[in-house]
Amino acid sequence: MQSRKNLKKYNHRNNLYLVIVGVILILGVIFGVVLYNNHVASQKRAREFAVNHFNPNVTIYGVKVGNLTVNKATTKINARANNMVLLENGKVTIERDPSINTIDEDTVSGYFKKQHTEMPNKQSRTYDSKQLSAAAKKLKAISKTTITYQVAGKNYKLPAKKMINQLSFKNNKYSFTNVENLTAKLNQIDSKVSTLHKSYKFAVPSKNKLNQTKIMVKNQSYGWGVYVKKAQAAVEQAYLNQTKTVAGQNYIYGLGYSTYGLGYGKKNSGIGDNYIVVSLKNQEVWIVRKGKLAVHLNDVVTGTKDGGKGNRTPQGVWYIQYKQSPATLRGRNDDGSKYASKVRYWMPFTLSGCGLHDASWRTDWSKKAYLRGGSHGCVNIKPSEIKQVWHNVIKHEAVIVYN
Repeated sequence: MQSRKNLKKYNHRNNLYLVIVGVILILGVIFGVVLYNNHVASQKRAREFAVNHFNPNVTIYGVKVGNLTVNKATTKINARANNMVLLENGKVTIERDPSINTIDEDTVSGYFKKQHTEMPNKQSRTYDSKQLSAAAKKLKAISKTTITYQVAGKNYKLPAKKMINQLSFKNNKYSFTNVENLTAKLNQIDSKVSTLHKSYKFAVPSKNKLNQTKIMVKNQSYGWGVYVKKAQAAVEQAYLNQTKTVAGQNYIYGLGYSTYGLGYGKKNSGIGDNYIVVSLKNQEVWIVRKGKLAVHLNDVVTGTKDGGKGNRTPQGVWYIQYKQSPATLRGRNDDGSKYASKVRYWMPFTLSGCGLHDASWRTDWSKKAYLRGGSHGCVNIKPSEIKQVWHNVIKHEAVIVYN
């Protein structure tokens, strides 16, 4: 009887163990299912997160954008990233201008696609601005550049570290924001080489011989100067292109009817071998062609000497502005009345209306006619002599008027 009782007790204990094991197994299965479901759900959430969020360790333009969406990353980069390169007094720095956007959303989206993985990845990824890096390298090269500005047979050195006060790169564009040193230097060069309003000695003819008497003359509209604005733009471009020289003759200007500089590179004080000489005192005109006397007139009439300054032929070095045939000359007489004089040939050399022309109405061609009965400032030429003048006068050649 004892053994049956023990056996029954033993069976109860085993059954209990089985129940406990069964419960544990069931709980284990349930826990495993829960864990698996959580894992699956977690992976699903991670995949869904990775679809539109940067991986944790991503840096764009020096700004950490981990776990941000493209939109939020764009906003953060534009709020914090450097976006310009500055060359200032020889030193290159990368800085930030808050007034401009550093990056657009499409570009950030492009970086997102490069780093995107199906599941979040903790690998470090850094994306720098190729434009800023290239600009920084270029500005460092520019800071060491020296341009040679060549003009009037002289060379002027223009080192960038001294000429460029400030050069910036932003919005993918280079801008010379301050080059006052370069402007000052080019103005200084202009004052040295410009021939406008400069006085010099010039040999004028006498009777039928050239280069007989040296006199002082002064360029008025004739001559040239450095067109500083255009020359500066050319030098700036040379810095950007790393060009070593700039030909200054391409950036000059003139005065009067033509804005092109005249006489650059010519011998004979810039006058060259073709020019016209007018003597007020002797009432003579000489036309020199290719260094030889082509026409000599001993009976012209210039502006009225005693008729007021407005009627005098202005002294100095001018130039033939253009040639017109026929023409009608219009103006006012001393009494205020208007006049309109028809001429066959008209060759003006001042903006005030002085020029060479025939005067069919004139009867007094004496040497003293200009004292009280001269022209309004023009050089009157006999109709019988005007044609040879017309055929020998060249547009833009110098006209030297002296007393």
